Amino acid sequence: MTNEHLNTATLAEVGEKGVIAAIQEVAPSSINGDDAAVLTIGPPNTRTVVTTDMLVENRHFNLAWSTPEEVGHKAVVQNFADIQAMGARPIAVLFALSAPPTTELSLVTGIARGIYERIQEFSAELVGGDLTAGDSIVVSLTAVGSLGGSQPPLLLNRARPGQKVIASGRIGYSAAGFDLLKKFGREDVPVEFQKLVRAHCTPPLMPDRGVVARATGATAMTDNSDGLITDLTTMAERSAVTIDLNASAIEPDHRLLRAAELLGKDPWKWVLTGGEDHTLLATTTGDNVSGFRPIGRVIRRTDSPVTIGGEKPKWVEGWGSY
Repeated sequence: MTNEHLNTATLAEVGEKGVIAAIQEVAPSSINGDDAAVLTIGPPNTRTVVTTDMLVENRHFNLAWSTPEEVGHKAVVQNFADIQAMGARPIAVLFALSAPPTTELSLVTGIARGIYERIQEFSAELVGGDLTAGDSIVVSLTAVGSLGGSQPPLLLNRARPGQKVIASGRIGYSAAGFDLLKKFGREDVPVEFQKLVRAHCTPPLMPDRGVVARATGATAMTDNSDGLITDLTTMAERSAVTIDLNASAIEPDHRLLRAAELLGKDPWKWVLTGGEDHTLLATTTGDNVSGFRPIGRVIRRTDSPVTIGGEKPKWVEGWGSY
């Protein structure tokens, strides 16, 4: 089959082995291709961290807005953010796909290419996966991480009164980008808002932020996947504390304000409830943690798990991607 034909061939035409070979070509790994991958055992005191997430077409991504490569990027970020939120380093992923037999091979290789591009930033590998026929496109990634040293992982129940709350990444950008895409589609979003659109289609995630935070005094961490208030409420309730946010530290920036003006939206709703930024949120006893900024403090438990300047938030619902 020629390369030109492969660009338009369907999964049914190529077959399972052909699809796997095409994925391995765009995402090479020396340990992918057997019945299972054998990972190198880490140094003493190393523990393994595992997480998994799915992206369902037209629920978590829309191919009218996102390229296949961006779908791959997004799948990696939502998994690697969870690994980093434990204070661990991502080392490997497994890629499982369900898709109609009429799906073009180029779409699958595009997703695999996107996965490979993003995991290269973390020195991780695509080490295996699965393929099955289905009624719609479902992308599932399982990520494996390494937690080094004897310090405890950054569990949700370890926030303590007197600690700072810190964040690494934008807050509210993904939700704003989603609303812009719903209004305009990808091609017609005004140029000044492209950064918001990219935050939704291919959210950023800095490597090693979780490891750095854990090494410099962080005790609890999560990522902003379901919404700032929702995710911090989970941490506060698990830790039996209240998290009080500083309004000036999380207020909508000029991009969010301009987008809200254009769409007739309240930008604070994006900040407080708009998940899928995958911003890392931690509590810490340390100062000046690299790549993080202070956004609040942990106080003794009150009648509200999360407050802003001592007051209950205006918006509390979450992203609701289920």
